[in-house]
Amino acid sequence: MKILILGCGQIGSTIASNLAKMSQNDVTIIDTNEKALQTISQRLDVQTILGNGAWPSVMSAAGATDTDMLLALTQNDETNMAACRIAYSLFNIPNRIARVRYSDFVEFETDNETNKTTLDFFNITETISPEQLVTDQIVNLLIYPGALQIVSFAQNKVRLVVLRTRRGGLLVNQSISKLKEHLKVDVDCQICAIYRHDRLIIPTGSTILEEDDEVFVLIPTAHIEEVMRELRPVIQRTRRIMIAGGGNVGFRVAKKLENILDIKIIERKAERAEWLAENLNNTLVLNGNASDESLLENEYIDEIDIFCALTDDDENNIMSSILAKNLGAKRVMSIINRRSYVDLLQGNTINIVISPHLITIGSILTHVHMGDVVAFHPLRRDNAEAIEVVLHGDKHTSKLVGRKMSRVRLPNDCYFSAIVRNDEIFMAHNDIELKEGDHVIFFVSNRQAMPHLEKLIQVKLGFFA
Repeated sequence: MKILILGCGQIGSTIASNLAKMSQNDVTIIDTNEKALQTISQRLDVQTILGNGAWPSVMSAAGATDTDMLLALTQNDETNMAACRIAYSLFNIPNRIARVRYSDFVEFETDNETNKTTLDFFNITETISPEQLVTDQIVNLLIYPGALQIVSFAQNKVRLVVLRTRRGGLLVNQSISKLKEHLKVDVDCQICAIYRHDRLIIPTGSTILEEDDEVFVLIPTAHIEEVMRELRPVIQRTRRIMIAGGGNVGFRVAKKLENILDIKIIERKAERAEWLAENLNNTLVLNGNASDESLLENEYIDEIDIFCALTDDDENNIMSSILAKNLGAKRVMSIINRRSYVDLLQGNTINIVISPHLITIGSILTHVHMGDVVAFHPLRRDNAEAIEVVLHGDKHTSKLVGRKMSRVRLPNDCYFSAIVRNDEIFMAHNDIELKEGDHVIFFVSNRQAMPHLEKLIQVKLGFFA
């Protein structure tokens, strides 16, 4: 594909890096920062254009007339939205994806009967909202204490849960094959991968789970809690939360959970704190600094189940999390934007690290990969990914349909994890025949294998005749 990217920031440059590594992609990047463009052109085989991506002349110079996809990923919502409108009206670019941060654009309905929002006027085919994606991840992690990452597949029928085994887990020091014996309910699940001392293990039934393993397990959503109990001691259900930062993410998390949890928000800016108090019904809003030791002690930090540092400043989040943990918070969660910090901090003083970077990239790449990819999730270990694809075709046009899983030769570092067929869920240890319309979930331990997997899942041209 010929892909035009607006914005050379952290998100845009990482997306460009992923796409440029796929030989079939022709990538052009537009940005107003000349130095950033020079840096990325030295690293990647991409074309760069200096200018405002929402200007027709700049878009034309970048080759918009024969572009297949526009990724408008600047930090300015208005620029991204205007660029999509121009891409549609002047250049007929078929796929137009915009990063839109502010909820007002997404949620404000201009027509109650058709449910049209402001975005419909800009002819945007897909919207990426980083704040909403991060909010959903945080809410999931608060609902399932003990998980390090949770991603969803097949309209939330199945979820991949990442957790660390702890002493006291019923299955620790036992083989994976005994998992089903231990479960009190009739549920099937699949342990896709184990990271032990930073080394990847693709498990078999005879693999022994050890304490402190990082386990990636695919579970039917209805049975997540039962399976988690097998791998680590039961963690007391979250009841009391303290949030540092009342920005978009902090506000959304509180709004979603304030009727079922006891929530306090600490917001540094007095004007924003006042706004939060007016727009939240059951949340205590405090105007102050989350790194103020006396404030935390006065608000009984030692009784807080989980402290969430959700500001847009990595250093503030790290310091306030460490302070909260030292003062007695049972667990701490922190948003960390800088990629090099994520695995360094996760699981040490900070129990859970949220990477908006990884979450947003996964959502964007879902729309870019070839074949019918409906979900794409970069996983905590950075180089690992989980994807969901829908199978099309038949024995003659597809390399998967009509074949049993054991008869399919997958690329190196790619593994079957599960199949969802209507309301039925089949884990990969069941050797069943793949059918058209199946939602197949793959675990990919090395992202360099993705182009090979894409070729495998594509349908031959005869399918469309």
